[in-house]
Amino acid sequence: MPINPQKVQALCFDVDGTLSDTDDLYAQKVSRFLPRFIFKDPGHTARRIVMWIESPGNALLGLADTLHLDDEMVAVINWLYRHRKQSSRNFLLVPGVDDMLKQLHGRYPMSVVSARDERGTMAFLEQYDLVRYFDAVITGLSAAHTKPYPDPVLLAAQKMNVAPENCVMIGDTTVDIRAGKSAGAQTVGVLCGFGEEHELRKMGADEILEDTPKLLKIL
Repeated sequence: MPINPQKVQALCFDVDGTLSDTDDLYAQKVSRFLPRFIFKDPGHTARRIVMWIESPGNALLGLADTLHLDDEMVAVINWLYRHRKQSSRNFLLVPGVDDMLKQLHGRYPMSVVSARDERGTMAFLEQYDLVRYFDAVITGLSAAHTKPYPDPVLLAAQKMNVAPENCVMIGDTTVDIRAGKSAGAQTVGVLCGFGEEHELRKMGADEILEDTPKLLKIL
C-alpha cells in the first residue's frame, strides 16, 4: 500500500544505510577478490560486505530478524555498544541527504531512530552538522528495547508530540520496517543500504525507494 501523505506528520530516519553511506572505494577493492563465477554482481555484494563490517550492529540485527532471535541478539549488541572502543574513522553521507533534510526541515518534525550507540550516532550527525534538523535522537540504548521492537519509534513519536500512526519510519532493513509497522507507523524501505527489495516488500514496506533523498518525491 503506498504512503498516504495526508497522514504524515513526522519522520523517523535510520542512520546506517539510510543517512550514512558505505565506503565505495573500499567496496571496489573488496569486489576484486570476489570470484565472478560465484557472485553475479560482485560490486553489489562487496558493498554489502563493507556495510556489514562498518556497521556490525545492523548486520547482527538483520541476522537476528532472519533467525527470530531478537531478544538474544539485542542483548549481544547492547553489550558490544557498552564495551567497544569508539572508531576514529570518518563517516560518509548518502548523496543528496543533506539537501533533502534542508527541504524537509520545518515541514515535519524529524527524529533519528538508530540501533547505533549514542557516541557513534552523534559523531556521524555532528560531522555533517545534521543535529540541527532533528527534534529527537533515539539510539540503541534510548528505549527499553531497540529495533525491531516498536519502542524506539514510539519514543521518537512521543518526543515529537505526534501520534505513532502519523509517523513514517524510513530505513534500509527489515528491522526498520518491522519496528515501524509494529509501532503503527507507515514505512519506507530504501535500497541504498543493507536491504534487498524483495525482503523489504515481504516485510510490508509501504514504499520502496532507490535511495533516501527520493523521499521528497512522495511527500
